[in-house]
Amino acid sequence: MTDVLTVRAALQLEVFTRTEVRVYAGERNLDRPVRWVHTGEIPDIHRFLTGQEMLLTAGLGMGDTALQQRAFVRRLADAHAAVLVVELAGRMFDIMPRAAVEEAEAVGLPLVGLADEIPFVETSAQVHEVLVGMRVKQLIAEEATSQAFMDLLLADEDYVGVVRELARKTGRPVVLEDVAHQMLAYGGATPEADRLVDEWSAHSRAIHERHHSLVTHGREVPNAPAASFREVVPCARQPVILRGESWGWLHLLHGGAQPSPAELRTLERAAAAVAITLVSERESGARASQRQTALLNRLLLGDITGEKFVSLGLALGQDLRGRDLIVVTACSGDDEPAQHALARLLWETGRPAIVGDTGDFDMAVVGLSGPSDAADVRTVLAEHGLRGGISRVVEPAALPLALRQSRSAASVAAVATTAEVRHFDDLGALRLLVALSEGPELRRYVEDELGPLLEHDALVKNPLLPTLRTFLDCGGNKARAADALFVQRRTLYHRLERLSEILGLDLTRVDNQQRLQLAVRGHDLLRRPTLRRT
Repeated sequence: MTDVLTVRAALQLEVFTRTEVRVYAGERNLDRPVRWVHTGEIPDIHRFLTGQEMLLTAGLGMGDTALQQRAFVRRLADAHAAVLVVELAGRMFDIMPRAAVEEAEAVGLPLVGLADEIPFVETSAQVHEVLVGMRVKQLIAEEATSQAFMDLLLADEDYVGVVRELARKTGRPVVLEDVAHQMLAYGGATPEADRLVDEWSAHSRAIHERHHSLVTHGREVPNAPAASFREVVPCARQPVILRGESWGWLHLLHGGAQPSPAELRTLERAAAAVAITLVSERESGARASQRQTALLNRLLLGDITGEKFVSLGLALGQDLRGRDLIVVTACSGDDEPAQHALARLLWETGRPAIVGDTGDFDMAVVGLSGPSDAADVRTVLAEHGLRGGISRVVEPAALPLALRQSRSAASVAAVATTAEVRHFDDLGALRLLVALSEGPELRRYVEDELGPLLEHDALVKNPLLPTLRTFLDCGGNKARAADALFVQRRTLYHRLERLSEILGLDLTRVDNQQRLQLAVRGHDLLRRPTLRRT
């Protein structure tokens, strides 16, 4: 049993087997859903319909003339009735009126004739019994789905676990992305979905963004142009709402095989579960598997002061008392986890340090022999190919500030073209962008400034963003930019003209260059590799 009763299925119920049933018009729409049954013998019965009803009538309200009959059928179609069922037993008609048949076919309303009288009350009872049974089954399934996601949350699963469960329940691939179209998790992989994921920017920006205002949960939006639906969007998506704002989207990839209403309801519940995991992660920090990680998390959350952190660190065998301190934040490497690399290198140098995994990055609070020792730590980390950031030298009381400083520096290092260790004092204006990247503001700014260009680049083999980045890095100097790009000036001029057309900005103006420079740097910050496969 499906979760929708169609006109075709309703006409196969036992009560309709007691007579001859004939479909006179609208056969192409027999798979419409039936939500309710209504009976009536008045001309304006349409006023009492709300859509998807099976209307049972002896025809007394259809009228005697062809004009009245056409108007009656047209009004039912406008009221979105599912089907019109007419008794042809002589009470009003012996045969179906030709005008009603023609009008029903024209407006696509299924028109059904019954050769004999049948009890309409019993017809309503049988249809409603099926509908109630379906609704009960639907509620049981929805409760099971809600419980499955609740079990994940109680087990302290993150959004990756939710994505995996949604893929398992629907049997379809699932992608989670943030508001900047950055893919964060992917579950239920298939070869077809893999190909789509490989070009995710083109799907999410160039295809889905053009259609999301026309398609909602697989349903066409009223009054949308029919031509708009010639291209099939191969997925359904549901927004993930966090604190009243859109955080991202959860995509159910169906490849054109439209998901059922039950699958769409499961998608909605999964999006709500993702939002809960995100709130949990933000409030509780990264989950701790070791004591040092737990101690660092308490400091991050403000649960303990810097002085208390130092005293508790002594119990873990790391004596930070009486020392100047720095905070090092490292990005995970390919060869070994950054937490392990940090701990190993700091242990080899003989410096006391508390090292832990804090979620997005790995952190260490390092004790120094003196203020100049910070430069030595930076050199050691850089020589071993670590990518990360270092705070200013601080006293224990200022450790919470140093945590933020090192994270900001590491965020910049994470998107650099080569592995480097950045110092907080070297960031300059990037400090503001890093702070904004923690919320939705920077993503919105980047989308507002670079959205058209990113959509263009998603569809072409030769993107223009690298040209814009080089032009801005050269301070708007065309000669230097052409040399840096190894192209002729004429080629650069053509690209800049194209960029101006796409962005709608005069690139020769300094104020436009400044706003685009911020947007490009912000885009780079948001490109941190965060995809997690399940």
